Amino acid sequence: MRIRCLPYSCFGGREDNLLSCIVGYLRDFPLSGRRKGLKEKVILGDECEGMDKNSELPSSRSDVEGFDLNERFLSDPELSFRGGDLGDWISQLQSRQEDIDGSEGMREDANLNLGLNEPSSSLSSAISMGREHCERDSYSKRLKVHSLSLEWDRNFSSDIDHPGLVNEIPEGFTDSHDHVVPMDDTGYSGDAMCQDDSDVRMDLTDDLLHMVFSFLDHSHLCRAAIVCSQWRDASTHEDFWRYLNFEGRPITIPQFEDMCRRYPKATAVNVYGTPNMYNLLMEAVSSLRNLEVLTLGKGQLDEPFFQVLSECQTLRSLIINDAALGNGFQEIMVFHSQLHDLQIVKCRLSRVSIRCPKLETLSLKRSTMQQATLNCPILRELDLASCHKMSDAAIRSAATSCPLLESLDVSNCSCFSDETLRDIAVSCGSLHLLNASYCPNVSLESVRLPVLTVLKLHSCEGITSASMAAVAFSYMLEVLELDNCNLLVSVSLDLPHLKSIRLVHCRKFADLNLRSNMLSSVNVSNCPSLLKISITSNALKKLVLQKQESLTTLILQCRCLEEVDLTECESLTNSICEVFSTGGGCPVLKSLLLDSCESLTSVNFQSNSLVNLSLGGCRALTNVELKCPVLKTVSLDGCDHLETAYFSSVGLQSLNLGICPKLNVLHIEAPQMVSLELKGCGVLSKAIIYCPLLTSLDASFCSQLKDDCLSATAHSCPLIEMLVLMSCPSIGSKGLSSLNCLPNLTYLDLSYTFLVNLQPVYDSCSSLKVLKLQACKYLCDTALEPVYKGNALPSLCELDLSYGSLSQSAIEELLAGCMNLTHVSLNGCVNMHDLNWGARLSEVNSFGEPFDCSMQENELVQHDRMLQNLNCVGCPNIKKVVIPHTAQCFHLLALNLSLSSNLKEVDVSCYNLNFLNLSNCTSLEILKLDCPRLASLFLQSCHIDEEAVETAIMQCNMLETLDVRFCPKIFPLNLGRLRRACPKPKVMDQLGMISFIMDVRKGLG
Repeated sequence: MRIRCLPYSCFGGREDNLLSCIVGYLRDFPLSGRRKGLKEKVILGDECEGMDKNSELPSSRSDVEGFDLNERFLSDPELSFRGGDLGDWISQLQSRQEDIDGSEGMREDANLNLGLNEPSSSLSSAISMGREHCERDSYSKRLKVHSLSLEWDRNFSSDIDHPGLVNEIPEGFTDSHDHVVPMDDTGYSGDAMCQDDSDVRMDLTDDLLHMVFSFLDHSHLCRAAIVCSQWRDASTHEDFWRYLNFEGRPITIPQFEDMCRRYPKATAVNVYGTPNMYNLLMEAVSSLRNLEVLTLGKGQLDEPFFQVLSECQTLRSLIINDAALGNGFQEIMVFHSQLHDLQIVKCRLSRVSIRCPKLETLSLKRSTMQQATLNCPILRELDLASCHKMSDAAIRSAATSCPLLESLDVSNCSCFSDETLRDIAVSCGSLHLLNASYCPNVSLESVRLPVLTVLKLHSCEGITSASMAAVAFSYMLEVLELDNCNLLVSVSLDLPHLKSIRLVHCRKFADLNLRSNMLSSVNVSNCPSLLKISITSNALKKLVLQKQESLTTLILQCRCLEEVDLTECESLTNSICEVFSTGGGCPVLKSLLLDSCESLTSVNFQSNSLVNLSLGGCRALTNVELKCPVLKTVSLDGCDHLETAYFSSVGLQSLNLGICPKLNVLHIEAPQMVSLELKGCGVLSKAIIYCPLLTSLDASFCSQLKDDCLSATAHSCPLIEMLVLMSCPSIGSKGLSSLNCLPNLTYLDLSYTFLVNLQPVYDSCSSLKVLKLQACKYLCDTALEPVYKGNALPSLCELDLSYGSLSQSAIEELLAGCMNLTHVSLNGCVNMHDLNWGARLSEVNSFGEPFDCSMQENELVQHDRMLQNLNCVGCPNIKKVVIPHTAQCFHLLALNLSLSSNLKEVDVSCYNLNFLNLSNCTSLEILKLDCPRLASLFLQSCHIDEEAVETAIMQCNMLETLDVRFCPKIFPLNLGRLRRACPKPKVMDQLGMISFIMDVRKGLG
């Protein structure tokens, strides 16, 4: 008999999903495709549904005898099947599926309370027994788990002699190249029918399962236990249950007793926040003989518990958190000979007596006791933080009784004083860590702690500059924290082992002097009175001193310092440059931030290591001189008063001077620079630029830039490809003639200049591809004749004549003669009245017939227009636009006529036109379009009616976007006519429905 094992979890845990998969599965394997006489049975894996939360799987094979594998579904009288007609049974399943379709199946989690000994449901037991039958190998007794073959066309659904959990693919299999393998009528692929019993198998041994399960937590182990008996046995191994964590779980006493019996070798138990905590603890202490770690809390603990606790000789760590110990008056005695770690945190008690000869770590933090008697001769760590009720004498008594104490935390103990600290220093000669933060009575007067390595004194009101003498005596000190010490004025320390110092929010702190070869971290911030910092260190790499408003002097001897941030140190003077220049004590400095240092007036750096320099927001800066061979980036944004700038032998690749309205002298020597932006340097009159690799120069709005300066730059930067001289009125013919030194120049912007003659451009820039002449009001009509008559600038493909004064005839001749232009901008041309290419360029084919728009692109004449983009935005006098087929605009893709308020008629016939913008053409009345590839049409705020729009778009079969917002003659209720205007629904199905952008806001009619 073949058994099909279906994993229930694969179906989302819902009965309707399960039935659907079973029906599809059985369809894929009909009786006609199976061996004669072979019977099928179905069992389910991961039977989470219907299981009781405390059910457990069978533990022995003898429990599974006599189990019917079909009991899960076939016990239903509506789905009776005992080896009869499988087709009828499938029909019953389908009928049952229709009845429950759409309903939410119950999903219950598997036994997540660690498999406690509760009565198990007959269903889960029966299923698990059936699974145990089918998962045992009859020969080697080793479980065989079937994995899907890497060759997806193999028949992995063939006979399963030793079945595992198989996920079926009802629609068809895929091969390794994600191709669907076709199936015949029986549901089998051609290759699959030829293969039998050839599944790839993999042995999951107990050792391998043990290794895998070692990465799972307890909840996942419980879920794994319901897969099969082998996984159950592997998941219940005692190695995984050494730590029994019941924190916050409502576990009962019988359940806990059962767990203790199951895992007697457990070494750690956590019953924090459980009900009946006291009884559970007594059971754990008495039953678990190997218990080492015990965690408890949120409950009442009486003296008998601590008496019984002493009998648990294996206990090493006891953690009690947020509990009430005793009746509030009696003394709690903790006696244990083997305890190493004890934590009584946030507990309510009066007194505590601890006698633990092997105790090393003790924490009484945030507890309410008034007295702590300690008999712990080898205690090394003591935490008394926030023990507000302990007196100074009580703290002294507790600490001095531990001669080997190394770490002491008395933070927030308001009674702690220097007298106690002196006694502790005498009694505890090995004290390495002291945290006395928030102790107002500590001033370190006459305190000597020679081996101290960590000292924390946050918000200690008694700490003053005199206290630094005691700190200096701790010559082994590594970490010092002095936050919020408001009376501290100066710190001067020479500590050879100091690694980190922290000074935050010290209001009166004014002077810092540190000497330490191991110092690697300095955190000084929000000290408004700080005037001077002197640091000597061979380990410091990064120094951040932001917002030190009064800092005027900085002395650094840091051979390894790489990054310095002095942002918003408003009082720093020009002498800071000596600190960071060559020979100033920071030989390997790479990054320096001086943003918003408003007292800097002149910056002069000579450094062989500086890579990044930022001077943004230094508004008083007037002079910058940099000689940094490896400098890569420099920022001068917001340097409004900068007048001179010298960059000598810098490694800059790009430079943007931002807006420097007063810069008049610029000297740049940058052998690696490729991009330079001088935009906004309005008074720049003298510029020496030596950048042999420069390819892009933007000198926009440099109104004082002369011809001689442009000529010198052209000779020293021969590789310039892009040159922007917009709003440079001082540039004339002499300067433009020098552009013949730029053989690679392809982009030239002369917008907003006073040019009258363009002949120097024609003579010097033969490779020019882009020419911008916006608002060149003084160019006459003949200025562009060499372009469309003399074949000047043969490579020109983009021309911008926006806001110019050219006449209508000059524009028409230009458009007619320059067949190679791809982008033309005529925005705001007031002299342009019509754009009628049909009148001047009417052409017919050789048979005297009009041009046929249906002809293929490879049939077009060779001398067609290359124009792709035409912009005529805001031309107030244009009234008519006619572009017929005879204009040969076969490449025109975008036409923008928006904001042409007097435009009345548009007649466009362009086969490849994709974008047409007629927005805000308020006088538009006639619209004729023969543009079969038009995808976007914008008619926003046009006074055209819907009938004209409908007629216009009848031939636009590929239209996707029609914008008719704010059109007063088009109403939302009548848009059905526009939707019916597209005659090819098949095309719409391919590209998506036409999107009508309309506004139905108030005022639309």
